[in-house]
Amino acid sequence: MVLTDTPRPNCRDCDGEGGFEHDYGDYDTGEYAGTDWEPCGCWNETRRWFLLPLPRRPRLLRRRGSGRDPWGPVGYSDEPPF
Repeated sequence: MVLTDTPRPNCRDCDGEGGFEHDYGDYDTGEYAGTDWEPCGCWNETRRWFLLPLPRRPRLLRRRGSGRDPWGPVGYSDEPPF
C-alpha cells in the first residue's frame, strides 16, 4: 500500500486542483497541439510513503494449537460438516 501526497484543497493559487494546464498551439499553423501541466507549489507529485507489512512474531512466541484449543491449528477431519 502506498500513501501519496494530495494538493491542499484550500490553495488560493490552484483552487485545490494541484496545478495549472496550459494549452499550446503549433508554431506554423496556430492550431491546438497539446496541453502542458505545471504543478502548484502546494503539492509534491513525487512524495510517497510506502507502508511496510507488520513484522511477524518470532517462532517461539507463536501460539501452538492443540486438539483442545478451538483457536489453534489442528489437523484435518474426515467428518462431514452436518
